[in-house]
Amino acid sequence: MTNRTTDNDSDVLFDESRRVRQEDTIQILNKHYKFVKERLLTYQSPATGLFPRVDDPKSVETHVRDNVYCAVALWALRQAYKRIDSDLGRSYELGQSAVKCMRGILYCWMRQCQKIEDFKSNQIPENAIYSKFHLHTGDPLDGTPEYGHLQLDAVSLYLLYMVQMIDSKLQLVYTTEEVSFIQNLVYYIERTYRTPDFGMWERGSKYNNGSPELHASSIGLTKAALEAMNGFNVFGIEGTNWSVIYVDIDAHNRNRTIFETLLPRESSSKNTDAALLCVVGFPAFSMHDNFLVEKTVCKCVRKLRGRYGFKRFLRDGAFTVLEDTSRKYYHPSEIKNFDGIECEWPIWFVYMIINGIFLNKREQVEEYKQALESILMKDSKGEIYMPHYYYVPRDYLEDERKTPGSTEKRPMPGEVRHLWDQAVYAICQMMLDDVLKVAELDPIRRYLRPSERPKPNQRYSAFQGYVSDLAVQVVLVSESVRLQQLLATYGIRTQTPHQIEPIQIWPPSELVKAYSYLGASPKLGLTGRPLRPIGVLGTSKIYKIMGKTVLCYPITFEISDFYMSQDMHLLLDDIKSDLVFLSKCWKLHGRPIYVLLIREEMARGENAMNMLTMLAAFKHGEFENMRLQVGRLQSMISSGCIEHLDFLDTEDLKELQFVAYADDDTKSFLYKSLTDVSQIVLMPSEESPSSFRDFEKHSTQELTALTADCDSVEVMSNLLFVIRQREGPNFRLTDGTYVDNQIEKLTRHAAKTRKWSVVRLCSSALSKVVDSLAPSLAGLLVKGRHITIGVFGKSEYEISEPIRPNEAKEILYSYCFPYEPQEAVLQQEMIIHLATYCYTEPQLFDGILKVRLGWFVQAMKIELQNRFMDLPVHSLSVCHRTK
Repeated sequence: MTNRTTDNDSDVLFDESRRVRQEDTIQILNKHYKFVKERLLTYQSPATGLFPRVDDPKSVETHVRDNVYCAVALWALRQAYKRIDSDLGRSYELGQSAVKCMRGILYCWMRQCQKIEDFKSNQIPENAIYSKFHLHTGDPLDGTPEYGHLQLDAVSLYLLYMVQMIDSKLQLVYTTEEVSFIQNLVYYIERTYRTPDFGMWERGSKYNNGSPELHASSIGLTKAALEAMNGFNVFGIEGTNWSVIYVDIDAHNRNRTIFETLLPRESSSKNTDAALLCVVGFPAFSMHDNFLVEKTVCKCVRKLRGRYGFKRFLRDGAFTVLEDTSRKYYHPSEIKNFDGIECEWPIWFVYMIINGIFLNKREQVEEYKQALESILMKDSKGEIYMPHYYYVPRDYLEDERKTPGSTEKRPMPGEVRHLWDQAVYAICQMMLDDVLKVAELDPIRRYLRPSERPKPNQRYSAFQGYVSDLAVQVVLVSESVRLQQLLATYGIRTQTPHQIEPIQIWPPSELVKAYSYLGASPKLGLTGRPLRPIGVLGTSKIYKIMGKTVLCYPITFEISDFYMSQDMHLLLDDIKSDLVFLSKCWKLHGRPIYVLLIREEMARGENAMNMLTMLAAFKHGEFENMRLQVGRLQSMISSGCIEHLDFLDTEDLKELQFVAYADDDTKSFLYKSLTDVSQIVLMPSEESPSSFRDFEKHSTQELTALTADCDSVEVMSNLLFVIRQREGPNFRLTDGTYVDNQIEKLTRHAAKTRKWSVVRLCSSALSKVVDSLAPSLAGLLVKGRHITIGVFGKSEYEISEPIRPNEAKEILYSYCFPYEPQEAVLQQEMIIHLATYCYTEPQLFDGILKVRLGWFVQAMKIELQNRFMDLPVHSLSVCHRTK
């Protein structure tokens, strides 16, 4: 009886203790609700759900970034209230207020669908969606080109928290058109890695001269948003297959690579920036390399921390007493006036506290908590608030420059509060009071490594982070049965497309066609995914498309518009590079499957034995420090990465047809073994002119007549080049064919016979551009190397920031083509190779700040004259090697 009484007493004490704790929790939550109600909800527009930038009732200016943080603060308190039963409806109120704000931003952006569509094809500031709106109408503000609306970090932040909120069972997306628009926002940010923007501070470079630049903070937030969005159903648990968002894994990888390359810098003009604190930590958690994170944070603390907060970046003139607010931009060299007197921003103390809580660093939390409490202010009502910034008074400028941190700084004039500050401060206080847990603020567990996060839906590809012992699966596919038999005599076992059935092999162009329907919305005027090539990561997945199982061979094996893929030396190098790239950069669940397509052209001639040696080495399971698994495709499907393209399973697309790659046994075989050389060779005439310029004095009629009886590849290329320059692409020759078609045919034939001077002249005549030119330029630029394009001795164009492919084409054909037509394509080859070497052998570029391609070509000419006498530089193989 006594024991029973004791047990009952313990239960009573436990219940009483739990009740007391719950009452304390409710009191704390009510305190935070009062703060949020007074500091945030009071100012929310009842019409649009948006928040103004400041707490002035007359303010009608609202910014996307500020609104996202306000919505996050409301949502965070809603998350905290969910743990108690009697919340008086506050959990629902807070959640719906956050939804209204996020949908308000969506409403403002959906009115700019044409800008989204334009930006997909031309990433320039004029095509950027607006980031500043009227509070009550949602109309864009500052629609002039002078304002930096191109803020890719703000769009990425919005997408990241859309995923977080939907994952917590809030409903943000309602219709099919909204799903399509969200998918197009993903397209909007996918090329952040090479799109200069104006960044978090809306000013671009630190010189504030109106020029955007690549920002690590924007790229890092894009990386986080892409990872969160990949395979996510924006309808939540009630979603269907067509409400899933897809991400280009190759675009994600480029953003990741450039981000890691830039860190710990922010940009080319900013050595560091406080914005990086919210990228390597809360809310993005874009980097999980502890060394790089610590290096970035320590650099920010060392260079930017002050007694009143963090400077945004060095020589930041914003809100200093010396800044001339009557001018939008600074004069050249004006930023030196702000050296040492930059404003300090308390909000970054708050970020450091939150990051400390996430990382369980109690000393950091306590340190910045005390620093923050010492600079909080009281308004006229006696309420505590956090000032937006502290500035150096005019009388103390020289003292501050001489002894940094020695003067008393003053808070922002007036008692105006910025809602971004108040929102982040509210989140911080909830976490310090232990009513908001890290898992509630980050439901998708961004703060954990990818491998430690909850397992995603296996129907769609998902990130898992770095895999140390990854085995790349390689499938050898012969173009024809005849080729398969010949390879078998050398011990190389392959499969034909017919033997792989019912699995289909597609060219990457067909996959591009399939993805072009993703996100298309006639109602909104959106066309879906741009016709961008699918990279090697994307072609290494298994696709389920309209009831079919599909694999794609990489773009390496595509008969490209550009001639580099037709050089066998380079093709073998590209295959090795693809495999190395997959082994290092594959971050998805499952193993990659690399389809190595062997064409007849690859299996004959002088390079056949090199290919056979490489394929034989694959069978050993290791190749150049990579693990490879070569075998039948059917045995690899179960361990591969599967992607279901469910968006194609609709009534509107049921008649859609795709063309799979099939066996090709139609070709005639003029060889009995792999070492036979192709017998189709045109010998040049002994009297062949050395240049197309020798034909410029002849009339078009004479040149056209000469093409009918010409048996020299070199002469034919010169004739067609001159005709094309005079008459244009639609001129018909004597046999009725268009001149462009004849040049294209000649290009392919010259590539087979390794006449590279002819190939380059024909390619330049057709104004060809290699697909990977823009990413290669971006890779060189983020490594700190500027590029100049032009012919030696003529004017040059210096590229100091990433540019779009059409811009690169215009530069090449304006600065090279008029003087040396072949250099317009030769310099493209050099850019591709230099970008590769910059990553694989960076020591070669030590001490080099500017790469002058025209001078490079001139040096090659001199070297060739010294070593090979009369060998022209334009005749070199695409992958020429000399000892």
